[in-house]
Amino acid sequence: MINLSRFLSTISVAILFFARSPVSAQEAAKPAVPAAAKINFQDHILPIFRAKCGTCHGVDQAKGGLVLDSYGAAILGGASGAVVEPGELDSSRLWALVSHKEQPVMPPKEPKLPDETLALIKQWIDGGALENKDSVVKVKKKSSFSLSTTAITGAQPEGPPPMPENLPTEPVAVSPRGNAVTALAASPWAPLVAVSGHKQVLMYNLNDMLLAAVLPFPEGTVHVLKFSRNGSLLLAAGGRGGQTGRVIVFDVKTGKRVFELGSEFDSVLAADISPNHGMIALGGPKKIVRVFSTADGEKVYELKKHTDWITTLEFSPDGVLLATGDRANGLIVWEADTGREFYTLAGHTGTMTGVSWRVDSNVLASSSEDSTVRLWEMNNGTQIKTWGAHGGGAANVEFLRDGRLVSTGRDRVTKLWNQDGAQVVAFPAHADLGLRVAFANTAGMALAGDWTGAVRVFTADGKDRAILATNPAPLVARIDEATKVATASQATAAQAAAQVVALQKAMTDKKAIADAAVKLATDAQTAATAAQTELNAAVPLVVIKTETIKAVETTIAAANAALEKARAEKAAAEAAADKKDVPAKTAAFQAAEQVANALKSLVDPKVAEKAAAEKAVADATAKVKTTTDQAVVLKAAADKAVAEAVPTPDQLKALEAATAAAKQTADAAVAAKALLERLKGEQTRSAPASAAQASAAK
Repeated sequence: MINLSRFLSTISVAILFFARSPVSAQEAAKPAVPAAAKINFQDHILPIFRAKCGTCHGVDQAKGGLVLDSYGAAILGGASGAVVEPGELDSSRLWALVSHKEQPVMPPKEPKLPDETLALIKQWIDGGALENKDSVVKVKKKSSFSLSTTAITGAQPEGPPPMPENLPTEPVAVSPRGNAVTALAASPWAPLVAVSGHKQVLMYNLNDMLLAAVLPFPEGTVHVLKFSRNGSLLLAAGGRGGQTGRVIVFDVKTGKRVFELGSEFDSVLAADISPNHGMIALGGPKKIVRVFSTADGEKVYELKKHTDWITTLEFSPDGVLLATGDRANGLIVWEADTGREFYTLAGHTGTMTGVSWRVDSNVLASSSEDSTVRLWEMNNGTQIKTWGAHGGGAANVEFLRDGRLVSTGRDRVTKLWNQDGAQVVAFPAHADLGLRVAFANTAGMALAGDWTGAVRVFTADGKDRAILATNPAPLVARIDEATKVATASQATAAQAAAQVVALQKAMTDKKAIADAAVKLATDAQTAATAAQTELNAAVPLVVIKTETIKAVETTIAAANAALEKARAEKAAAEAAADKKDVPAKTAAFQAAEQVANALKSLVDPKVAEKAAAEKAVADATAKVKTTTDQAVVLKAAADKAVAEAVPTPDQLKALEAATAAAKQTADAAVAAKALLERLKGEQTRSAPASAAQASAAK
């Protein structure tokens, strides 16, 4: 909230205090000139100013830088800017004070000027604030560009965030070496960053780190880049030192110039666009802050209190305040709409290098070559925190949306801070002095540019993400490089894919071997079981054959015994010469002999059958042993093959790594091919614009 009492006590337009004068009251209150007369400064207003203002606002004593006894000086205004707006009574600070509509009233400690005198001043301003009777009312020149205002809100705009759409990426100019990063800005809502280049502004897409657009800036060196608060516009400011300065506002989507202003006689070093797009402020070596209306391009006011080059400025997110800093450590906060001084913030001892507002507009951060970052609250204008951020000098600072801050400086280190000055992250060091810093809130990335021209992109946890070039190669060279990368990446992808196939084949082959071994082992076990079955069937047969033979042999033995008895009886009969009994005995013998012989012919086949059965058992036993031994061997081989077919953790890890590498290289190949096609498309699309860009850059 604005502290009105402090504001009124410090407002620079208090320079309009009118001094007492020895001129008579009759002269001061002379009657108004008839309305038909051409009221002008020389004939009608100068006498009033000399009578009532000459003591404090003459050439000899110009309080607040305001001189009122000269037309040119009176129109130019004082340290707080213009006090007379020709044709615009309500916008003229002079009228507000002398008519007692605002404090402090003029003349001080005196009654209000007579109505006739006030009417004269009113007629003069309404009539165009003419210099003399021969002057002609000047019609304000309308800008060929205009911006529509927008509502001020801290919320993200509806719809997708603005991004460049099919814009040329052919560089306007290519330098033999990198360009120092003189300006850097990140979109508040899109993954987009703008980087200063030689006679051009480069926009990179942070999703793929590729160049999204090249915006020509033939006006010279880009010293300032600022996205509007809703992200739809990009302000670029700069120029040629000691020659010209200009502010250009681009439409982010189309790349078109939607506004141009400032015919400065030196480069613009600081600039910003108000949150509602209604005003643009700029400053530079002339030590003056100028604020313009985007409705018509006309100057709204000037701020002349700074004593050195304006090096940094920024509107507050709510559009109420404007902070400005200079080369001589001056830091001032102004009321944005009127240009009235709000606070002078004393504390820095070196050049101001950056200012940034917290999202709620209640705290201002500032960085300086005195090495410090300081925080200022806006209730009383007091410093609430200071810390040594960068040895040798802090080059830039920016608030994050979450209230943290990021800064960079001469110590070559970009750092992330809490609001209490505690360091959160120190990012990897730059190759040279850090110059500019930004934070892409939606992407969660810090960006910092250094003296060599490298723009480093860091993740919020402090890791390097990418390096963006401020001096990109021509499309032809990028296409040639992309072709090489695409070819190489395709070859690498093919090799990686082949490695995966080989690893998978090795595992598949081992699985096939294991399956075959398991089948052999299973078949062997089946054969062993069958052999055992045969053996089990053959063994009872041998027993049967053996029992049969035994029975036959018993019968043969009995027959042989009868035969022997018959032989004995025959022999005894022959010995006794009992001839009459011999034939009978012989017949018995012969009969016994025939039985014995018959039984003997019966046993021989049985013996053969037994031998065959025993051989079958022996063969079956041998087969069982052979098949069982083979089954055991094949089972062991199968178990080993199965074990070998199961991937080990190392093999799985190798396959996983190879698969991931193959996917990565395949993705890289696809991306490389897509980039190549994109660049070819850009080349075709950029061809008509390239000639115009080259011409504009000359």
